[in-house]
Amino acid sequence: MSATDPTSKNGTPAGNDSGMAAKDPAKRRRALLLVTAIFVLAALGWFLLWLFVFSTRVKTDNAYVGGNQVAISAQVPGTVVAILADDTQRVEAGQVLVRLDSTDADVRLQQARSALAQAVRGVRQQTSSASSADAQVAASEIALKKAQADLARHLPLVAAQAESPEIVQHLRDGVQQAQAALDAARAQAAAAHAAIEGTVIADNPAVEQARANFRAAWVAAQRNAIYAPVTGYVAQRSVQVGNSVQPGQQLMTVVPLHDLWIDANFKEGQLRHIRIGQPAKIEADVYGGGVEYHGKVVGIGAGTGSVFSLLPAQNATGNWIKVVQRVPVRIALDDKELDKHPLRLGLSTDVTVDVTDDKGPVLPAAPARQPVAETDVYARMAAQADEEADKIIRANLPRAD
Repeated sequence: MSATDPTSKNGTPAGNDSGMAAKDPAKRRRALLLVTAIFVLAALGWFLLWLFVFSTRVKTDNAYVGGNQVAISAQVPGTVVAILADDTQRVEAGQVLVRLDSTDADVRLQQARSALAQAVRGVRQQTSSASSADAQVAASEIALKKAQADLARHLPLVAAQAESPEIVQHLRDGVQQAQAALDAARAQAAAAHAAIEGTVIADNPAVEQARANFRAAWVAAQRNAIYAPVTGYVAQRSVQVGNSVQPGQQLMTVVPLHDLWIDANFKEGQLRHIRIGQPAKIEADVYGGGVEYHGKVVGIGAGTGSVFSLLPAQNATGNWIKVVQRVPVRIALDDKELDKHPLRLGLSTDVTVDVTDDKGPVLPAAPARQPVAETDVYARMAAQADEEADKIIRANLPRAD
């Protein structure tokens, strides 16, 4: 091969090397521009995503299901003779959960029942005595008028010397005796009416006192049956048959799984835009990502978890390390969603709060007007006691002929 051969040693034209060298910078610039454009678009996309999505939401996985735990305890001392509900079982409000031996309470109830009946009959007797006293007053008035008439007839005869003064004096003494008898009868009538005046038999103070004693005995007897104050599910049963229980001793717990909430523990920095009323989405670990609950923020805790712990942190000491604190945010759940997908207390959840609208209040503006929880089980018990007392009173009232 000669020196003037236009081909290179590897068989390629010599002129192509300069052409490729000329084209490589342009390709590199285009590639660099393409990569730069990709990064710019990615950054812009990420910025838009943060601006319209991530910046309008705060999220935490430090969130757990909360709910009421209604402790069931005895109100009177006694020995357990029956247990009518166990762990995991559903109970209705007013259902009997535990029965205590009621022998002593039944005896006291019977005594109170007899005392109430006796009080009613005693007032009836007082009413009859008052009527008898009124009749005695009427008889005394008649006797006084007769004595006064006799004296009036004999006085002209004395003036005409047709009647002896001794007889007239005797008649005057009779008038005085009749007047004294009338005064005594009126005093007795007043005393008899003092015990019953202004009231009917059922409202007499003696009957009311006996009625109150019966009501207390009846309620005490009923408390040997321990009722469920709310509808829910039994947990933590510790009572056993034969146990001797005391008032206030916890026997089991009833958990209403219909009224639950989420306690989401957000970091301090995440609370900046959280407001009452903001919507939230919740996913429970027990259902995975297939079930989503919808709730709303109903309140923000009054302090961090460390403040209310058993041993609060002493940050004023020299041994201090700053730790990011968390504040519980309560989120109410939709009862219909809970009915479809029940939750349990303490389950882990992921909570996302939409903070787009952060103009709402951080603290409630007014105190709560409605009760947080209530039951009418014990009110029904008192009403039944009144019905039983009314039956006893009616049974001992005089029968209409």
